This record gives sequence, C-alpha cells and structure tokens, in this order.
Amino acid sequence: MLEGVRVLDFTRVLAGPYCTAMLADLGAEVIKVEPPQGDDQRHMGRMVQGESTNFILNNRGKKSIRLDLKRDEGRRIARELAARSDVLIENFKPGVAGKLGIGYAELSELFPRLVYCSISGFGQNGPNAARPSYDVVAQAMSGLMSLTGEADGAPTLIGESVGDICAGMFAAWGVMAALYDRERGGRGRHVDVAMFDSLLAMQPTALAQYLFGGAAPARVGNRHPLSSPFGAYAANDGHLVIAAANDKLFQAVADTIGRPELPADPRFRTDGERSRNDAELRPLIEAWSRTLSVQEAVAAMSRAGVPAAPIQDTAQAVDSEQARVRQLTTRAPHPVLGETALVEQPVHFSGMRRGELATAPALGQHSAEVLAQVLGMDASAIEGLRAAGVI
Repeated sequence: MLEGVRVLDFTRVLAGPYCTAMLADLGAEVIKVEPPQGDDQRHMGRMVQGESTNFILNNRGKKSIRLDLKRDEGRRIARELAARSDVLIENFKPGVAGKLGIGYAELSELFPRLVYCSISGFGQNGPNAARPSYDVVAQAMSGLMSLTGEADGAPTLIGESVGDICAGMFAAWGVMAALYDRERGGRGRHVDVAMFDSLLAMQPTALAQYLFGGAAPARVGNRHPLSSPFGAYAANDGHLVIAAANDKLFQAVADTIGRPELPADPRFRTDGERSRNDAELRPLIEAWSRTLSVQEAVAAMSRAGVPAAPIQDTAQAVDSEQARVRQLTTRAPHPVLGETALVEQPVHFSGMRRGELATAPALGQHSAEVLAQVLGMDASAIEGLRAAGVI
C-alpha cells in the first residue's frame, strides 16, 4: 500500500520507531538514521544474546544507516537523503533538529513536498515544550495515572508504555493524512505530535466527566466510572469481567444470577443509578459468581448474551486461537537469534497479505546500500566516509 514512499527515520526508543514500524508494515521504505552508538533502544529492554528484543519488535522491516550528525559531512548527507524522501520523522527534543540543520523550517523551504513529523513529550510549543519526557512523565501529567488504580490506593502506572504507543499511532495517522493532502495540494506539512496531547485526547470518558461536570474524576478501581455492572468480578478461582451498559443487558445479568427482580429496584433502574449504587450491586453479583469458576461464570453470561470474559495474561492472549487466526504475530529469521517472533500492525486490509515481515536491521547494515542507491555514491566515496567515522 505504501510501496514507493520513502521515510527518513531519525527516531529512537519507542514512540517514533513504533510509528515508522507501522509504515514499514504497509510497504514504505523506512531508512533508520542512527548515531554511531545506535538507537538507545538497542541497549535497553529484554536482552537476549546481546540483542534487545524490544528493539527487534519495534524496528522490523527497516533499513539502518549509521550517520554522525555532529559532523558537517553527516549533516550534509542527512539533508541529501531528506531531498529524496517523502517523509521525515524525528523525536529529538524541540529545537535540536534545527541545530543539526534538519529542522522543519529549513527543510520545508528547501523541499516543500516533504512531510515532516515531530514527536515529543509536550509538542513544539507551550511552557513544557523543552521539558524532557518519557512515557511515565506523559502518563503522570496527562491525568491518566490519577484515574488508574484502586479508589483508596495510589495513582498507578498503566502496564504498558501507552504514552509512546498512542503518540506513535497518532503520528502514523497524521503522516498518512499529510501524504494524502500533498497529493491534492502539492506541499507537505509539519505534523506535530505530543505524548501529552495524545494521552489527554485518549480519555473521552474522563473528559466528559470534567468538562461537563466541573470536577476531576477520581479512581474507581476495576470498574467503569459511569456504568455498572461493568468491570471485574470475583469467581471461586480468579476474576472475570462483565459488561452490561444498558437495561436489556442488565436484565439478562439479573436473570442469570437468579435475581430477576433487580431491574425493578429503584437503586438499579437505570445505568446511572446502578453506577451510583455499584457498592450495593457488586455483592449481589459476586454472591453468584463466587460459587462458580471463571469458566463457568463466563459461559453462563455468554449464554445470556452478556459480554463477559476471563482475564488473560499476555501469554494466554498471544497463544490464543483468536490471535493465531488474526495473524497478529509472525516469525522471521534474525542473524543472531535465529527465527524470532514479530508483531505486525493490527489492521487488516482486503487484498493485502500478512505475515511477510523482515526482522530489524543491524546497526549500519544498509549504510553502503542507501548511500549508493539513494544518493548515487560510488564505493570509494562510501569507504572514505566509513574511514572518517561519518558512517
């Protein structure tokens, strides 16, 4: 789908690489420009035989060129690559790209068709623009941590780097929209994506409560803040989730637990009343669910048409038949680790095959190839750059 689109990728760690991996999955040529020591992520996360598996998962299908942007020759090559690219994506702190001579203001004047995407913690302007950020900072400042955890417990970090992931997804979406707009107007755009903005925008339930209620919502634990029964419930061997957000489903829940009269109770007549009286409703449901196994309780709710599920761990989810049929993971050879798992972007497109991914590149694996094929350099010029430490 994106064959013929060249993406010059100056990103590192997670948000940017997640974005560019999504584009590579769809056929874009992604040239990952790395400093002499490589992307920091090569030395972070779960290490196996000296290889970062986090790096492997988020840099699949890319080409790697090692380039020292602190040298004049390195910056010149970067600009020449930008001239021959459709998209440039960077996640430097605001202002750093400009100091390196590859900022939006300079490159957009030279190459007006270039789609330029910047990913940062707080965006290119505002009082926090220069503030350093990782996912935990974005989660903390966006309000998301304040909503996560038990009502009487501490604010809790979500168990995945959602600030990075959400910013990466919004960046990929923004790049695609800008590419489409370029086809009509002939010019690229600056796509400015912030982790803070992305996480704040991903909270419609909390925003509805504050913007139209006047007070910041509080943590409520393993339940929906506005609906009930809608959350996790105890069985005799674990927990299941039940989601009944309308009156018809609540009647089905009541019938299933042997309390068909509950919908007539003034405390439980509407979804709003049920949510306000969740502390009284929950024990009635768990008086039933605690007598059953998770499997039995889920089966009973499912027979009644009520959305319900066991709470799976990562291994159960990845190894499930559903994940297999949906082809969410595939395998590809890696030069050090042998055949390894890769996770493909999750959107299915008609007429497009899945499972044909390449593994992540070694540092500088494609330096000579890119310089020769994209910039037309000969072997002696490339060797001179290598000897000088530029590549």
